[in-house]
Amino acid sequence: MAAPGASESGSRRPGAILFMCGMNSIRSPMAEAIARNIMPQGTYVASAGVRHGERDPFVDAVLEEIGLSLGRRQPQSLDELEDDFFDLIVTLAPEAHHAALELTRSNAVDVEYWPMPDPTVATGTREQILDAYREVRDRLSRLIEERLLHGENAPGVGS
Repeated sequence: MAAPGASESGSRRPGAILFMCGMNSIRSPMAEAIARNIMPQGTYVASAGVRHGERDPFVDAVLEEIGLSLGRRQPQSLDELEDDFFDLIVTLAPEAHHAALELTRSNAVDVEYWPMPDPTVATGTREQILDAYREVRDRLSRLIEERLLHGENAPGVGS
């Protein structure tokens, strides 16, 4: 069933995407910034956390390395979202996945779980910590391009 925005594999590219994690401090705002850069113009992209968190300066540092920025954006919780209509919710942490499934129980919204490591558990030098954040950034970039832009089924996602 080919649809506008369908990829070669036949899957439809989502028009509105929400990335969710625990506190909207690291993984989901990073995914939002990357998706806004990669996805076609007109794709609505947002991010939120299950609960409110604080902005993480390491996110700004690793996004700046690839020419992206969060600008003045601050972490927000699900309750603070301006829009609540999405074609796809991508969850990046277990608690976000459970919350998304509960939130969408009576809605026709696709929910995908992309397990992402928590870079805040990294220890060592500043460079070693930044490497943990870069790993998350690069993995998100790859998955957004493969799964959302091209509609490919990436092995290992969700397992």
